[in-house]
Amino acid sequence: MPTSNQEWLALAVSASFAAGLNVYATIATLGILARTGVLQLPTSLHIIQDLWVIVIACVMFAMEFFADKIPVFDLFWNALHTFIRVPVAALLAYGATQHLSPTSQALAAAMGGALALVSHSSKLAARTVVTPSPEPVSNSLLSVGEDVGAIGLTWFATHHPFAAASITGGLVIALLFAMRWLVRGVRRFWASVRRRLSPEAA
Repeated sequence: MPTSNQEWLALAVSASFAAGLNVYATIATLGILARTGVLQLPTSLHIIQDLWVIVIACVMFAMEFFADKIPVFDLFWNALHTFIRVPVAALLAYGATQHLSPTSQALAAAMGGALALVSHSSKLAARTVVTPSPEPVSNSLLSVGEDVGAIGLTWFATHHPFAAASITGGLVIALLFAMRWLVRGVRRFWASVRRRLSPEAA
């Protein structure tokens, strides 16, 4: 369990990245761990361990679990969640670093939002690449992997914050290297959509 400012900052790094994958799973995991006494959250994040917040997060996670596995619909769902995952991740990072100076907190919030944006954008791009696949298994496997990754990384960060932050750093680097391939896939997807919608195709 994190005790020092550095450990809380390290946890914020991993939790922010996880929130970009699945914000509801991340909030529910932190809330349940805090409510069961496994994790002592800073006072600024005590709202997360409120029973109603946990229940709502679990309900939304269940909704996302199914919505995220429907090809095409999952693209709209994830695009909409750009305006949820990134701000929530920034707030998580801000709250987790409450003992730092206001400037450091602001920087932590910016970092949290940026990390969530990297994981969320990569997730959305990967979904766009996989969506045209004629078989439904790849989309479902990708979704389950994201859910497990968000929960597992969040839980691991509460026990080994520095190791989890190192893993997060490695994932960010890997995703940045893969971004060129993902962007190409996204362009191919939208090019095929435009071809299908063009008057000539009709």
